[in-house]
Amino acid sequence: MIDPANKFPSRAESLYLAVKEMAIQFQFKPGERINEVELAGSLGASRTPLREALNRLVAEEFLVLKPRRGIFCRDLKPLEMFELYQFRAILEVAAVRLACENATEEDVNELSSFLDETGPETDGRSSQELVAFDEYFHEKITVLSRNREMIRTLKNINARIKYFRWVDMDSKRHGTQSEHWAIVQALKADDADLAAELMNAHISRRLDQITAAVKESYSRIYLVD
Repeated sequence: MIDPANKFPSRAESLYLAVKEMAIQFQFKPGERINEVELAGSLGASRTPLREALNRLVAEEFLVLKPRRGIFCRDLKPLEMFELYQFRAILEVAAVRLACENATEEDVNELSSFLDETGPETDGRSSQELVAFDEYFHEKITVLSRNREMIRTLKNINARIKYFRWVDMDSKRHGTQSEHWAIVQALKADDADLAAELMNAHISRRLDQITAAVKESYSRIYLVD
């Protein structure tokens, strides 16, 4: 998906975004070696900009470089997902505290309106749409922290856990939305301690929960063949 802030990306940027989306969706299988010749042919790209895109995705940890062997798709590892969720909780707890300090009444009302508009029911929406709503909510709170580094880091984390969240979202929409409402009410009350407590509880996951969801993710990746 092209960032709306960058409506007319260069060819190199478009190529990077295309390969990034493939990596996010695990169109390469976990642990699979990336065949650069085949990939260049399928994308109609020359090798030099493709290699630049791949190296950029290695630096961002969407792909893995194995010296003298090539570039590979990352694995979906339970411990890695657990650590990303731990980091995300730390980051978003700090962000919601700053949002309590920096958000205006209008900002919080806009967030309330968003929750009203998207509602607690799935209404036939896809997992991708539901995850997009969830990402928007969390990233919006981080934007309200007024800390650009926090939002940049959160976007990277969200992209790296996106496939996992697609699989995990279907059964959790109603509970997720009610927890979002509680966080917004804490923001309205300028109660940073409560907002932080609610955010931490909302995001934190046990390793056994993540392990089960990763197994389901693998089954879906290999089902689509």
